[in-house]
Amino acid sequence: MLVMACCTFISCEASHEKAESGPYQPTWESLSQYGQAPDWFRDVKFGIWAHWGPQCQPEQGDWYARGMYDEGSRQYNWHVANYGHSSEFGFKDVINLWKADKWDPDRLMALYKRVGAKYFFTLGNHHDNFDLWDSKYHQWNSVNIGPRKDIVKGWERAARANGLYFGISIHSAHAWTWYETSQRSDKEGPKAGIPYDGKLTKADGKGKWWEGYDPQELYAQNHPLSVESENTNRIHSQWGWENGAAVPTEEYFMNFFDRNIDVINKYNPDLLYYDDTGMPLWPVSDAGLRVSAHFYNKSMKENNGQNEAVIFAKILTDEQKECLVWDVEKGVPDEIQEKPWQTCTCLGHWHYEKSVYDNDRYKSARTVVHMLIDIISKNGNMLLSVPMRGDGTIDDKEEVILEDIAAWMDIHEESVFGTRPWKVFGEGPVAESSNPLNAQGFNEGKHQPYTSEDIRFVTKEGALYAHVLAWPEGNQIVIKSLAEGSPLFEKPIRNVHLLGTDAELSCKRTTDGLIVELPSEIKPNEISLVLKITE
Repeated sequence: MLVMACCTFISCEASHEKAESGPYQPTWESLSQYGQAPDWFRDVKFGIWAHWGPQCQPEQGDWYARGMYDEGSRQYNWHVANYGHSSEFGFKDVINLWKADKWDPDRLMALYKRVGAKYFFTLGNHHDNFDLWDSKYHQWNSVNIGPRKDIVKGWERAARANGLYFGISIHSAHAWTWYETSQRSDKEGPKAGIPYDGKLTKADGKGKWWEGYDPQELYAQNHPLSVESENTNRIHSQWGWENGAAVPTEEYFMNFFDRNIDVINKYNPDLLYYDDTGMPLWPVSDAGLRVSAHFYNKSMKENNGQNEAVIFAKILTDEQKECLVWDVEKGVPDEIQEKPWQTCTCLGHWHYEKSVYDNDRYKSARTVVHMLIDIISKNGNMLLSVPMRGDGTIDDKEEVILEDIAAWMDIHEESVFGTRPWKVFGEGPVAESSNPLNAQGFNEGKHQPYTSEDIRFVTKEGALYAHVLAWPEGNQIVIKSLAEGSPLFEKPIRNVHLLGTDAELSCKRTTDGLIVELPSEIKPNEISLVLKITE
């Protein structure tokens, strides 16, 4: 059952954007011309993401602008204790607190480049529906309110200056249902029955700091609720606009289209990320299809007829993987994928959470590197979110983790960038076990710890790189896939080199595998080691 909306979504301007014409039309069939991501994307392997916006200001973690309206939840309780009741101090007011006063995109980008990132993503907006650029079609943006800075422009300039490809992630398609908690009121206590601020109007702002701004342009809540909206977790089964999700209006769809074309044309991203199943707003609207066709046609026009653009979305069918690049959230598939794909993951939580810092719950550099190795062995890339405080800084523990990754990259980068999968992705206990994806992904960290028997393979320029994910006891490695007579590697092995050393290695090939003796006095890095194998 689909609940139809009965209101209009307010747009700042009556005019609309025009899509770029070209060979791509806004249909799945036409978009299937894409085939797979361009080679530059296959080469870059590793990106860093600033998943940063006003929800980072409270430092209370993911989906704050939804959770703060969920009576009795941790975020609700924190909000009431620190800001006041959500009928009087809503998320619009949190936005106004966000100043980003210590943000230094040039320093951060230089750090991310040193860590090894070849592409960078900024949040364009989140489900909170707040645009982080000088948005032509949305007054609730970071130039007008909060930081009064063009966040996307600042990141874009820093990325280009450091030679990184630039991406923008857009999450606002779901604001319509995601903000439904703001239509509620407390069921208990002194504020019982007093509505939160989710249905305030422009007229309600007279004499307040937000006078002249319409909260409905931000919250988009002048509509009937989704089926079982009172169940806060119900949104997950309605993410694909089925199972009773309230369907937005045509005005909402058109506003989404206009804002996306605006941000694409202003900042010329190389990559777009949609936190959506299949396509933003699909199948209730073709707005996402129209934006995608525009982006592809624009790329072809600017690249001598070559489509160099990349668009990510989640939970794609095989047919949709012909049109878009598959993004897996916090997970890695079990096998090599035919087409290039991406894992998006995070050092901590997507939005900054102070308790992650306090309780040392960040991913270690070892975990990040091991994930990256596993991902590239299966034809994927990694996009790593580094959580940022509201003021625009990262914390000291994150800095240490990034420096540890940089130290590993200093030695091993040739075995990462520009590589391609081998005939098999790897061997060892983890490779032989099953760890299926769940919905968008969500299987990271669910396998047993890696050992020296866990090996991942990639190739480049005639060399085979064997990533050994732990230093072996006894300093001996046995690579079963390279055993004498193995059909995977039939030619003689003439050279085995341990990256980061000049040591001569003792090797022999038996029916059990390629046996490599490592120098006991040399350990290039504690995280993992890489053997470069040539004929």
